[in-house]
Amino acid sequence: MSFPVLEGTGLSAQIGKILIALALGIPTGWERFKHDRSAGLRTFPLVSIASCAYMLAAGSQNADTQARVLVGVMTGIGFIGGGSIIHDANSVRGTATAASLWNMGAVGAAVSYGHYGLAVLLCILNYFCLLLLRPVEERIKRGDDA
Repeated sequence: MSFPVLEGTGLSAQIGKILIALALGIPTGWERFKHDRSAGLRTFPLVSIASCAYMLAAGSQNADTQARVLVGVMTGIGFIGGGSIIHDANSVRGTATAASLWNMGAVGAAVSYGHYGLAVLLCILNYFCLLLLRPVEERIKRGDDA
C-alpha cells in the first residue's frame, strides 16, 4: 500500500503515521480490555505510537543506528510485557497480553517505515490469535479430542 500524503519525512507524514499506529493498536487493546486483562484499551495504542515515534525519530540516522534504536524499543516493550505476566502458585497468566504488546511494537515500527500492509497483517493475526484460538486452548485443557 502506498499513500502519497504519508511519504517523506515532513510533519504531516509523521502525524499520519502516528495516527495509523494509534488506530492499529485499538482493536487489540479493545479485545484485551473486554477480557479484563492487565493491559488494555490505552496501553496497546500507546505502545504502537511510541514505537512508531522512536523509529521516526531515528529515521534520519544510518541503518546501524536505526537497528540499535529498534532493538532498544523492542527490549523496552519486553519489560512492559513482563509486567503484565502474573504467576500464581499453579498457573501463569498474561503471556498472550505480553506477546501482543511486543507485537504492537512491531506494528508501530512497520508503520514508521511505511510497511502498512505488514502492520495491518500483524494486527489481524494478533486479533485472530487472541479471539479465535482461546476456545481451542480451553478445549485442549479440558481434554476434548474432537
